[in-house]
Amino acid sequence: MNIILLSGGSGKRLWPLSNDIRSKQFIKIFKKSDGEYASMVQRIYDQIKTVDPDAKVTIATSKSQVSSIHNQLGYDVGISVEPCRRDTFAAIALATAYLHDEKQVPENEAVVVCPVDPYVDFSYFECVNKLYEKAEKGDKNLVLMGIQPTYPSDKYGYIKPIKDEKGNAAYAFTEKPTEEKAKEYIEAGALWNGGVFAYKLSYVLDKAKELLGTSDYAELFSDYENLRKISFDYAVVENEKSIEVVRYEGEWKDVGTWNTLTEVMDENIIGNGQVNDQCANVHIINELGIPILGMGLKDMVISASPEGILVSDKEQSAQIKPYVDAIDQQIMFADKSWGTYRILDVEENSLTIKATLKPGHRMNYHSHEHRDEIWNVIQGTGKTIVDGMEQPIKPGDVVTMAAGTKHTVIAGDEGLQLIEVQLGKDINVGDKKKYEL
Repeated sequence: MNIILLSGGSGKRLWPLSNDIRSKQFIKIFKKSDGEYASMVQRIYDQIKTVDPDAKVTIATSKSQVSSIHNQLGYDVGISVEPCRRDTFAAIALATAYLHDEKQVPENEAVVVCPVDPYVDFSYFECVNKLYEKAEKGDKNLVLMGIQPTYPSDKYGYIKPIKDEKGNAAYAFTEKPTEEKAKEYIEAGALWNGGVFAYKLSYVLDKAKELLGTSDYAELFSDYENLRKISFDYAVVENEKSIEVVRYEGEWKDVGTWNTLTEVMDENIIGNGQVNDQCANVHIINELGIPILGMGLKDMVISASPEGILVSDKEQSAQIKPYVDAIDQQIMFADKSWGTYRILDVEENSLTIKATLKPGHRMNYHSHEHRDEIWNVIQGTGKTIVDGMEQPIKPGDVVTMAAGTKHTVIAGDEGLQLIEVQLGKDINVGDKKKYEL
């Protein structure tokens, strides 16, 4: 089975655990049997592989998320990188062309497109497999998943059963109606449109030629910023007559706010936190190394990270986005393909970072024009390469790199932690030149 997972957005409604680099799908809040925590993208990837171990997964995403994907899923997953944001039709067309041109998937094979961040059970992927089989063997251009509504929501689109002009069964689509209209739709048998659909590659490749002028991956990629900006639903689904809908009646939740996310958490406290017995329905998620204490709180969420601290009524937490947009500060933490970094201190002419490298991983071989760097090794072993010269390192070692010096660090079998001090008058993420090693 070929699956495209759509991974986008910054997830600012889950600030401060999410930022412009770590979107909500990379936050680790689901406890596994071994006591470790998994993110939404790890959870959904594991579910796919459990249902179909041979499934070929491709993630359509922005460049800023690539390191997080490699960090959490490794390098076996395919990645279709969007050069910029152009809505879902361009993203799906690019990913489909990527499968055909780069991965050599034949045009007559089917693919299923799913969002990366719903909270679902395994029956969801059994339904996904049905969509794939119907697209592969059936005669319909599109096969959609219709989710059985649990309440009249004004936050989802609806798939409405209708009769066409010849009296045959057909479908109509509507985006986010009022609650009153949603009640009418549900009473008439409408289903939620969860943005899950299947098709043969040739179908979307033909649509790309029609609406974007080409289905060639290289051409789509190079001209991506100029492509028509339109959603897949508007461009394709609402205009397609040859459609089949498969009903899904299992668990499905959009966990895009703190209020909905805490509903699916296995425990009320993650990290260093405690509450007294006068608290009720309180969740604490703490990524800082300091304790959090809650006293006499009701229906609250407390979330702390290097980005900031949120203390909010759960219902009000869905309204935080405009306030987060008004916060002006640099990214304070991020996942990288080699590990993680966290900014510890920001001064006018210096930046102090804690970098944690996974066992056997290394940073890019690179240099900076406008800053010097100092590495202080605090845990683990490994080696550095500075202007071509290798040197083993251990806790207590200090390595200095002047501006213009090519350098990298490679972690040993136990991983590596170091404190990096950047010194200069123009410290920014764009001051980096990469080299082959």
